Amino acid sequence: MQFPGINEPMESISTKLDRWLIRRLLRAIGDPLVAVEVDGGASVTPNGETAKGRVVVRNRGAIWRIALNPEFRFPEAYAAGEIEVDDLELLLSTFFADYQNQGSPGLRRRVAERWVLPSRGSLARSRQQIRHHYDIGNDFYRLWLDEQMVYTCAYFAEPSLTLEQAQAAKMEHVCRKLCLRPGMRVVDAGCGWGALALHMARYHGVTVDAFNISGEQIEYARERARLDGLEGRVRFVHDDWRNIRGRYDAFASVGMLEHLGRSRYREFGDVIHAALKPQGIGLIHSIGRNFKCRLNRWIEQRIFPGAYPPPLREMMEIFEPHRFSVLDVENLRLHYAETLRCWLTRYEKSVDQIAEEFDDRFARTWRLYLLSSMLAFRYGSLQLFQVVFAHGSNNELPRTRGHVYPQPTGTGHEITSV
Repeated sequence: MQFPGINEPMESISTKLDRWLIRRLLRAIGDPLVAVEVDGGASVTPNGETAKGRVVVRNRGAIWRIALNPEFRFPEAYAAGEIEVDDLELLLSTFFADYQNQGSPGLRRRVAERWVLPSRGSLARSRQQIRHHYDIGNDFYRLWLDEQMVYTCAYFAEPSLTLEQAQAAKMEHVCRKLCLRPGMRVVDAGCGWGALALHMARYHGVTVDAFNISGEQIEYARERARLDGLEGRVRFVHDDWRNIRGRYDAFASVGMLEHLGRSRYREFGDVIHAALKPQGIGLIHSIGRNFKCRLNRWIEQRIFPGAYPPPLREMMEIFEPHRFSVLDVENLRLHYAETLRCWLTRYEKSVDQIAEEFDDRFARTWRLYLLSSMLAFRYGSLQLFQVVFAHGSNNELPRTRGHVYPQPTGTGHEITSV
């Protein structure tokens, strides 16, 4: 390791130190083909190759803060406008690809696995976390979600599907896995803006109790049910999953487990066991990982407080105590990458409006969150699990997956038309 000479002028020393540190940082994330410039100071270009992107550091101190804590301080510096990147996807893609291709877990991953802290998951804490993220305002989410406001992974059964079609296909995919039939009673734990519950009632003739602790989402969902004439079929309950009562033919939870906290998995299993009839079927749809690791600290603090994506072995803590049989596990990781690509494209079309209504930092924070999440799914840092389960004694189950992946009927009545 060679440092600048101590007898050189102070300005030259600081510039060389910056250049040395920038090169080390670039090597640490896989040497992306970018040129880095510090306002009034150092500049670094790729060795022997043409730069495909450019990074401008507006505040020299940001380099040293990033060096001390890259995974938190880089997004903070970007959000604050201390760093400008003309191809943010190129820069982050190199990082995610390098991280995923490491042959064995490095020190950072081993430390992350060892020190995953369980979320306490109290009801008061859950309400606070929900307000932080989901109660930003329906108008904000309406700018970049699909028409039905579905804020979970879509299902691109065909690459040509629009986001609206893929979200309808995802909801139908869930309904088929649950084997819904007219007259069934369904509970939806963590219903978001209500699209899945309304889809179940409209297209499958079931009645649904849908639970959510977000006030804004529940009011939106109730209004949609009223406008669609489904008030008598879907009951939107402004309450927590812990207070689910009654017996149901199907139990669905889509996009809620990530917010639960591992310490609540046993209790969640207790609620499901009490709610699901002996011949019922359940489905949990959740972001997850291939190994135990806490969520990126910056996303956890700035976007999703208290969130934790579990590996499959930890999800089994929901099922094993009650001897639930796991019937099917599907990973929709690449579908979520495509979903996020669609969200990001729509977000960018409204980013000026978002910056005006909130501020530049908020707009840059959410851009970075959507892009980094897309790349995390694309490169395998995050997974999307759909797990179907039933009571271990339930023998009234399909023998094949034909009900989930039906053959085309030739009638033209495909789910993309709903």
